[in-house]
Amino acid sequence: MKSQEIRTKFLNFFEGKQHLIVPSAPMVLKDDPTLMFVNSGMAPFKEYFLGNADPKKNRIADTQKCLRVSGKHNDLEEVGYDTYHHTLFEMLGNWSFGDYFKKEAIAWAWELLTEVYGIDKDILYVTVFEGSDDADNLKIDQEAYDLWKEFIPEDRILMGNKKDNFWEMGDQGPCGPCSEIHVDIRSAEEKAKVDGKSLVNMDHPQVVEIWNLVFMQYNRKANGSLENLPNKHIDTGMGFERLCMVLQGVQSNYDTDVFTPVIREIETITDKDYGKNEKIDVAIRVISDHVRAVAFSIADGQLPSNTGAGYVIRRILRRAVRYGFTFLDKKEPFIFRLVDILSKKMGSAFPELKAQKQLIENVIKEEETSFLRTLEQGLVLLNRIVEETKGNIVSGEKAFELYDTYGFPIDLTALILSERDLKLDEKGFEEHLEKQKSRSRAASEMSTDDWTVLIDDAEQEFVGYDTLETNVKITRYRKVTSKKDGEMYQLVFNLTPFYPEGGGQVGDKGYLQDVHGDTVYIVDTKKENNVIIHFTKNLPEHLNETFKAVVDAKQRYRTECNHTATHLLHQALREVLGTHVEQKGSAVHSKYLRFDFSHFAKLTVEELRDVENFVNARIEGKLPLEEHRSVPKEQAIAEGAMSLFGEKYGDAVRTIRFGKSIELCGGTHVKNTADIWHFKIVSEGAVAAGIRRIEAITNDAVKDFYFENNRAYFEMRDLLNNTKDPVKALQNLQAENVDLKRQIEQLLKDKAKNIKGELKNELSEINGIQFLAKQLDLDAGGIKDVCFELGSQFDNLFLLFGAENNGKAILSCYISKELVASKDLNAGSIVRELGKFIQGGGGGQPFFATAGGKNPSGINDALSAAKSYIQ
Repeated sequence: MKSQEIRTKFLNFFEGKQHLIVPSAPMVLKDDPTLMFVNSGMAPFKEYFLGNADPKKNRIADTQKCLRVSGKHNDLEEVGYDTYHHTLFEMLGNWSFGDYFKKEAIAWAWELLTEVYGIDKDILYVTVFEGSDDADNLKIDQEAYDLWKEFIPEDRILMGNKKDNFWEMGDQGPCGPCSEIHVDIRSAEEKAKVDGKSLVNMDHPQVVEIWNLVFMQYNRKANGSLENLPNKHIDTGMGFERLCMVLQGVQSNYDTDVFTPVIREIETITDKDYGKNEKIDVAIRVISDHVRAVAFSIADGQLPSNTGAGYVIRRILRRAVRYGFTFLDKKEPFIFRLVDILSKKMGSAFPELKAQKQLIENVIKEEETSFLRTLEQGLVLLNRIVEETKGNIVSGEKAFELYDTYGFPIDLTALILSERDLKLDEKGFEEHLEKQKSRSRAASEMSTDDWTVLIDDAEQEFVGYDTLETNVKITRYRKVTSKKDGEMYQLVFNLTPFYPEGGGQVGDKGYLQDVHGDTVYIVDTKKENNVIIHFTKNLPEHLNETFKAVVDAKQRYRTECNHTATHLLHQALREVLGTHVEQKGSAVHSKYLRFDFSHFAKLTVEELRDVENFVNARIEGKLPLEEHRSVPKEQAIAEGAMSLFGEKYGDAVRTIRFGKSIELCGGTHVKNTADIWHFKIVSEGAVAAGIRRIEAITNDAVKDFYFENNRAYFEMRDLLNNTKDPVKALQNLQAENVDLKRQIEQLLKDKAKNIKGELKNELSEINGIQFLAKQLDLDAGGIKDVCFELGSQFDNLFLLFGAENNGKAILSCYISKELVASKDLNAGSIVRELGKFIQGGGGGQPFFATAGGKNPSGINDALSAAKSYIQ
């Protein structure tokens, strides 16, 4: 059975059980601070489990893209070494929100597996929660046990502990016991030797869990206690890749048609065979898995970067590059070439892969190229570390510096060292790594109290499109403590004019005021699991009273100007550059806007001017806002509204139109483009391959920009004696400067030639070596010329020259190549060691190297120490 048929049968089965089939949500989460990525099928539905929103239907089924590479659920380091762990995987799931419970979930799971898919009943095992004697004091899940007895012999119903059979989404929130369904696909001979039940949950590659049925019936509070949920829910997740392994009769997920097309392509590109060498097999499995994770992430709008979710994606891709570099001998980019076969095989189920194919290829290729340069640089640095190592154990601190500062993988360091009969101080490395992790944990540590409910009001209304001020009641609050922000309070109102951070737009600020005149300032507004949360430093004194909630009108207005400008900018770019331009991200603040978009080249001066003129023409055109709320999504798209890949839209959407610009948008906007006053681009550059970024300003910021430029202009004219043509005056100054520099360079060369004779007379012979250490009044170029002039006359020369230029120290070391060979001297190593005297460092070749530092007073000490290298 092909993978596409397996997926379709699952969805059709639950559609027949009156489930609404929904598309996979984007993997990158926008309004859940507890998760970077969707790591389970239930993550997109948390707002329903928490009671913050109502689902379109109480029964839902889907196939969800999931990523497990960070936090509690982290499979990254296991990927490639076994046959069933993945970074990205599909989770087939069915959900009940307060509708059916254990009876139906268990019966339908058994029906689908044994009757629809035809899996042999005798190779299936199920687990049931055995209860716990800890603080929760939970009883055995007898209800599930009794239900399973109707379908499977009791000797294949196994008891599971809290680790395996009690599912929790995090430290707080809905949770409950679960039943796992495991399958034993070993051969008859193996089954005869070892009973399958003894291998359940023992990480056996052919006795694996394929489906987990979670019975959500509790809520975990901040103090660790459990309370019953008002409504019981079903949350199931079945690993699509593992199911394919079972139904296609193979022994590995990587032998299914989910992976084999990619693996065949890797074999072709690398000229390596899968299945003949374990190290090569691991590398191919790593790459075939990781390219899926990276491709889907980019398609969902998450580019590789140095922070947050972007860093996780970069780390996954670099792990794939490293395995290709080390085990497949690929020293040039090649992973990007796998995107074509991936989009062909999975594009029908996930159309974003086809739509974003070119962008995915460009980004991956650039990331590969960049990291391969890092590997080359790391190899050079590692060679230096090896040269400086006394004995056969390489410092863990040095290896950590290579890993932390330069991104050089530690396992690659260990491999290279072992090839040179050297050992890595692994304990020292782990100590430094743990210190870094501890610092990171401390910086991000946060404790969150339970909500204190004042009013039982599940519905929260946002009124901020129509007003900036309204009377509100606080429905609940909680305290949050972090090292970064200290103690903060999060408040939820029954209705609010405060816009929460989202769609690139920052959250509103403002204040709450009670009838007594007491004021509490709201410093930020965010959305978490569909609830608008207001952040304050203090808790209002009279919590049960009615408050006046007031948004900072000036900041909101400036932010609205910038948000509307991003829509006009998007339209301008598509008009000037072409309809291939798509928005890839934005940041809308009160002081500036940032807009990322797909385009293949740097914008010319003329293109930037055309874009600016286009936007300003719409501002001058005084286009009114045309806003439509609760429009059916299909209708809005049919009317030409732009939607963004990676954004999660509901069935009903809001459209924003200014003239011919129309977009799906939940943000706030000016009532008329004339309110923006003026639009000015301040920078344009690359973010990644095929992704450009424009930063721009509007309104007051433009006025400030021109005021500052005007001030600088008149100051410059004043410095140029109030010339009528400052541009020409500056060009003349530049020409004079170039001429003077040329003259100075010639004078220094002449000086270096003249000084050569003097220095030759100052040479002293030590142990058969012509030696001189001296401070000179020359620049780095002049010193180099002197070194090579003298070096051409001797084959036993050792020179160390120091100089001070512009408050900085320079050391240059020259050693005749004959001495380098016969005396095992190395100028690069010497200047690195002597660089400590000038509080700096450097390097170079064994016969000539330089170091720079910030302490010129240490030059004499460095010169004095030079003699020790030849005595």
